[in-house]
Amino acid sequence: MPFDPSRVDTITVDSYGTLVDPSAAERAVAPYTDDPDSVLAHWRAKYLSYVMIANDVDDYQPFDELIEAALEQALGAHGIETTAEERAEIMAVYDELDPFDDVRDGLKQLASDYDVYVLSMGTPAMLETMLEHADIGEFIKDAISIHEIRTYKPEAAVYQHAAARTGTPINEIAHVAGPSFDVRGAMAAGMQGIWINRTNEPWDPWFPTPDLTIDTFDDLIAALDM
Repeated sequence: MPFDPSRVDTITVDSYGTLVDPSAAERAVAPYTDDPDSVLAHWRAKYLSYVMIANDVDDYQPFDELIEAALEQALGAHGIETTAEERAEIMAVYDELDPFDDVRDGLKQLASDYDVYVLSMGTPAMLETMLEHADIGEFIKDAISIHEIRTYKPEAAVYQHAAARTGTPINEIAHVAGPSFDVRGAMAAGMQGIWINRTNEPWDPWFPTPDLTIDTFDDLIAALDM
């Protein structure tokens, strides 16, 4: 369906890869390998697989613990020996991610007309640190973590929980995310799905077309006719 701005009462936004740029992880991994891109791709694929497995077997573990376990596996798979302290230093990058250039001004404008919530797989502590470091907390009504219900995206329960937390009918929420599986999950649950294409990659062809595709938050502001 085409995007319908008249149905938008509340906006939810993903965090990592949507608001803040996770590419800083490359700088953290680079001292340990000549091929950081391969390690990073393995690391991300592994922790996302852990997320899906955790949902399937009903074995929730906090997101930061899954990320850390995936990092250890990815480094080991590439023959890189590290200590727990060295891996902790790499993991610390998640406390220091910078916002994308369009985020602060975009959120400021969106928040002038809409309640904007973060809806993330990050733990409450991770989200508190992210908002503080990125200096965007003043534009966010609240941060909603999947930790509250011990279920990962893209399960429908995550988006239903967000609707309950915001007090908004689910079909009146627009969810903005960079990861395509997150957009897909939001749409399946009844939200309008907005894909912010931070990586300039093609959309997954076996997913339904997003209600709206944007490059920056400025495009969303234009689509909302603000």
